[in-house]
Amino acid sequence: MWQSSPPGSIYDYIRVASFSIGPDGLVEQWSRRAVELFGVTAEEARGKDPVEAFMPADLRERGHRRVREILDGKEWTGLVPFRMPGEDRPHGVAEMYVMPSETAAGERAALCIVVDVRALRRIETDLAASQAIFGQSPFGFLLFGTDLTVKRANRRFATVFGGSADDHRGRTVHDYLPAVEADRMAAALRRVLETGESVADLQIVGAAPGSTDRRQWSVNLYRVHGGSGRPVGVAGLGIDVTRRHNAVREAASARRNLALLNEAGARIGTSLDLEATARELLAVAVPGFCDLAAVDLYQGLLTGDEAPPGRWGGSHDVGYGAGSAELRRVAVASAVSDTRVQVGRPRAAGDDTAAGTGGAGGAGGTRGTGGPAGAASTAGAAATAGAEREVCCDEGPIEVGSVHRYPFNSPCAGALRTGRVHSVPGAEGSLVQSTLVVPMVAHDTVVGLVQFSRARGSEAFGERDRALAVELAARAAVCIDNARLYRREHERALILQRSLLPPGDPEAAGLDIACRYLPGTAATEVGGDWFDVIQLPGHRTALVVGDVMGRGLRAAVAMGELRTAVRTLAQLDLEPAEVLSHLDEIARGLGAPVGAQQSARAHKARGPELSEVYLATCVYAVYDPVTRRCTFANAGHLPPVLVAPGEEALLLDVPPGMPLGVGGEPFEEVEVELPEGALLALYTDGLVESRDHPLDEGLSAFRSALANPGRPLEDVADHVLTTLDTRHGEDDIALLMARIQGLPAEAVGDWRLPREPRSVGRARELARAQLSAWELDPLVDTVELLVSELVTNALRYGEGEIRLRLLRDRTLVCEVWDAGLVQPRRRRAKDTDEGGRGLQLVGLLSAAWGSRRTPRGKTVWFELDLPDGDGLAEPTVDQLLSMF
Repeated sequence: MWQSSPPGSIYDYIRVASFSIGPDGLVEQWSRRAVELFGVTAEEARGKDPVEAFMPADLRERGHRRVREILDGKEWTGLVPFRMPGEDRPHGVAEMYVMPSETAAGERAALCIVVDVRALRRIETDLAASQAIFGQSPFGFLLFGTDLTVKRANRRFATVFGGSADDHRGRTVHDYLPAVEADRMAAALRRVLETGESVADLQIVGAAPGSTDRRQWSVNLYRVHGGSGRPVGVAGLGIDVTRRHNAVREAASARRNLALLNEAGARIGTSLDLEATARELLAVAVPGFCDLAAVDLYQGLLTGDEAPPGRWGGSHDVGYGAGSAELRRVAVASAVSDTRVQVGRPRAAGDDTAAGTGGAGGAGGTRGTGGPAGAASTAGAAATAGAEREVCCDEGPIEVGSVHRYPFNSPCAGALRTGRVHSVPGAEGSLVQSTLVVPMVAHDTVVGLVQFSRARGSEAFGERDRALAVELAARAAVCIDNARLYRREHERALILQRSLLPPGDPEAAGLDIACRYLPGTAATEVGGDWFDVIQLPGHRTALVVGDVMGRGLRAAVAMGELRTAVRTLAQLDLEPAEVLSHLDEIARGLGAPVGAQQSARAHKARGPELSEVYLATCVYAVYDPVTRRCTFANAGHLPPVLVAPGEEALLLDVPPGMPLGVGGEPFEEVEVELPEGALLALYTDGLVESRDHPLDEGLSAFRSALANPGRPLEDVADHVLTTLDTRHGEDDIALLMARIQGLPAEAVGDWRLPREPRSVGRARELARAQLSAWELDPLVDTVELLVSELVTNALRYGEGEIRLRLLRDRTLVCEVWDAGLVQPRRRRAKDTDEGGRGLQLVGLLSAAWGSRRTPRGKTVWFELDLPDGDGLAEPTVDQLLSMF
C-alpha cells in the first residue's frame, strides 16, 4: 500500500541529491537537492561537463576516465572532491553512487546519487555520541515514545530495575512506581510532550523491585524532536538522590532542633510561676516537636513543702515516694484534630526502658506530616493548659489540675525513679504512634514528668528526638527548680519582713492611725520598706517610715536591723536628729565584716573597705499630744504630707539630708505645730514613683487623693491606694497616716514646785486632787507614794525648779522634771541601808518607769494602767521583801 514517508526519516538527515548524465557526458537533469548541495541552479548545470564544472583541474583527467567507464556500463561508488564554480580550491568531498542507464533511444547514460560526506560523518558522530551517553551513562536513561511507552532504556536503568535493557521496551511508568507516584510521572510526561517545557528535579519516591527500601529519585524530562522538528518522544534522566535527601533531612533536622532549642531558651522560664513554665514548655514542643504533650509536677513542689522532690543517682533510687508520689497535671497541649487522642498513663506493655538511648524509629529528627486525615494535623497548636480536652489512660482520665499517682510498675513511675527516658508504643487502635516519657531533672532533682506523643502518620521518634526531649525537659526543670527555690526564699523573706512590721493596728495617744503595707508581687523580690509606731514616755509617739535601697533577703534583713535599732534608740528618748545620726553609723556597719569599721577608722589612708554598702532613707518624727507639736528629721526620704482642715495638702519643708549609710553630714530637725484634726502622711517611694510617670506627677496625684481628709482615716487610706497609679508589684508600698487629736487640757495636770522639802507634801496633795477630779480614786495611794519618791529624789539629787505633770489617756503617766543632768540609776540597797529603795518601789508598783534627758535637765516618769473596776492588785509579800 502506498503511503508517504513520515517526516523525520533518515533521508531528512542525509539530504540525498541526484543528477543525470547523458550519452554525451553532459548534465541532463539537476535535482533541487543538488542545487542546495552544490549551490548551482538547474539552468546553470544542465549541458555542462560535470568534471570540468565541479572538479579541480589536477583531477579532471581521472574524472573524464571515470565518466567514460560509467558510460560504458560500469557502476561506481566513491568519494569525489568538488568545488563551487569559480573557486580555485575544493569545497568539499561528496560520496557519489553512479548507476548506468539507457535513454529511450538505447544510448548509454548514467544516474548519479550524491551525499555530502560531512553530513554522513556528522550523523555517525552524533549516533556514536548518543550511544555513548545513553549506554554508558551512570544514571538511568529512558526514551519514551509519543504513546508514553518505553522505547529504549540504558544499562544503568536495567541494573536497578532488573533484566536487560531490551526487556523494558513497551513498559510504562506504572510498571515501576506506586500508583500515586506513577500518575504524577505520567502527568509530567504528557505535559512535557504537549508543551515542550522541560521538567527539572521532579522528586519521585518508590522502591526497586524486590526491595522495601524507599528510594528518592530526581527526574529530568525533555521533549525529543526529529529532523523535521516534529516531537518524537520524551527523554528522561533519573538520578538516585536518596543519600542526598537523607543528608538534607538530617541537616534540616539539626537546624530545626537548634531553632527549637533557641526558641526554648527564649520562651521557657520567662516567669517564676511553675505552672506557667510548664505551659511555656508545651508551647515550644507542640507542634514543632510532637503532636501531643502533658506535664506533671510533684504536688509537694506546688504546695511549697520543704521536703525536696524526687532525687536519683546511680543505682540508688530515692525518688519522691519511689516514683509513685502524688503529682498534679499542670498543662496539656495538642495539635491533633481528633479529640479521641489522649495523653495519660502509657501502658507498660512493650515498654522500652533503655537509658536515654534507643527507641522507635530510625535516625529520626524530622517531623512528618503525612498519614491519614485527622491523625496528625500540625497546622497549629492548641496550647490547652487547663483546656477541656480529657487526658486519660488505662487507669482512668487525668484532667488538668487533678492530683494523681502512677502505678509503681508503670513506665512513668519508672522514669521518675530512675531519671531515664522511657519510650512507650501507642496502644493498638489508638491514633498515638509512640510516647516519650521524660523525667524533668534539675541538679539531680526530679521535679516532675513530661510526656511527648506523636500521632500515627507522623515520623517516629529517633535518637536525636530523644536527646532533644531530654534537653527540653531539663531546661524547663531548671527553670521550675529555680522558681521553687526563689519562691521559698521569697516566702522566707516575706515572713521576715512582715514579722518586723507593727502587728495589727497600732495605737497612740492623741493620734488616730491607719497604715497600709503592700509587698511586691511574687514576680519581684522582697524590698526593704518599713514603718513603725513607737510609744515614748509622756504619751509621745515616734512615727517612722524607711526604705532600704536594694531588694532581696539582704535588704529585708538590713531593714530588720535598722528597725530594731530605731526602737532601741527611741527608748533612749533621743532627739530625732540624734536618732538618725546613730542610724547612719549603724547602716555603715551593716555590710562590713566584724571589726571592719574599726579597721576603716584606723586606716583611712588605705581607702574604703571592700564590703557591701547598705543605703536607706528614713523619716523620724516625734509627736507630743500635749502641745500638738511634732519634730521631724529626714535622711534622704520623701517629705511628709500635711493636710490641715479646710486647706490643700502640703509637702512639709523638712531638710532631706543624706541617706543613711553615706555618713559625713549632720541631720537637721524641724518642729511643726499640727492643728487639731490635721492629717499627717508618711510614705515610701513605691506609692508615688513609677517608670511610667515622673516623681512630681506622683506627688501631685498623692496630694490630690488627700484633698478630702474628713472621712474616716481607714477610708482615706483605701482611697489613696485605689486612686493612685501605683503599679503595684513593681515595688513595696508603705503608707502611715495619722490624724491629730491632741490631749484636751482637762487631761493634763501641770505644776511647778519650789526646791524645798515641803514640796513633797504639796506634790501629794496636787496628785490626790487631780486623781479625784478624774475619778481615779483607786490609784490615789499608789500615785501619792510614787510621787513622793520621785519628788524626794529630785530634791536630793537634782537641781533647779521641780515640775510635776500628770497625763491621762489610755494610761496614767506621772512625770517629775528637774534641771539636774545626772540620770537616776536603780540599785539594790544593802540590808543595813535605811534608804535607796525608792526606785525599786517605783519599778514594783508601776507598769513602766524610766528617765530621759530634756534640753534643760531630765525627766523621771512612771506609768500606771487605768483601773478596770476590779481594783488594783496589791504587791505580794515576796515582791516587797525583794527590795531588802
